[in-house]
Amino acid sequence: MFLPLHDSAPLKVIRFQAVTGAIIILNAAIFLFTHYGVSAAEVKSIPLSFGAIPAVITDKAQLAATLQIIPESATLVTYMFLHGGWMHLIGNMAFMWVFADNVEDGFGHLGFMLFYLVCGLAAVAVHILFSPASQTPIIGASGAVAGVLGAYILLFPRSRVLVLLLMRIPLRLPAALVLAAWLGFQIFSIYTSGPNGGHVALWAHVGGFAAGLLITLALRAPILKRLARGRILPGAA
Repeated sequence: MFLPLHDSAPLKVIRFQAVTGAIIILNAAIFLFTHYGVSAAEVKSIPLSFGAIPAVITDKAQLAATLQIIPESATLVTYMFLHGGWMHLIGNMAFMWVFADNVEDGFGHLGFMLFYLVCGLAAVAVHILFSPASQTPIIGASGAVAGVLGAYILLFPRSRVLVLLLMRIPLRLPAALVLAAWLGFQIFSIYTSGPNGGHVALWAHVGGFAAGLLITLALRAPILKRLARGRILPGAA
């Protein structure tokens, strides 16, 4: 629907979004290795071994012994760091880069890392709840990133976001409008094409967003105090 390019909210507490940057670098490195550093057969088997498969997690199906590299419970984390293609990776990391720095500013480095992982876990849990018998592995950072969007809309609703609408029309819009439209599109897609329309785990997006919203709502007061005590750092944006 759109690609975010930049936002107007400055950093106030941290000097650099170290955790956000580390997550992006880790995702990119894993993508390069899992697509270009292994054999063609391994490229196909990696999502099955390290992606989260609802039917396997709910004991409705069993993974072949040769694919059982890690415990199935561990795939609830590893799935967040796998991507199916360049556009999948670039789209998720663009949202991460634009919105996560300010959320990390509010939560702090360690707090943000925990927040990100919890949102990713909530996202896959909701996906499994709605598709418990699915044998298709879920991969990608979008559920965790959706949690970041849920936090951002609460903390920085008045910031302006430069987006590329339909990948070609640049627009600068209020963050609340941009992220509400993103959420609305996920819900609309669920009811028009099903929860896995276009091979996208839409309920994971909604679940991650809801988790980010609820966690941030619970911690909003201390986060806003932290940001209010901070100052706009030179060159931050």
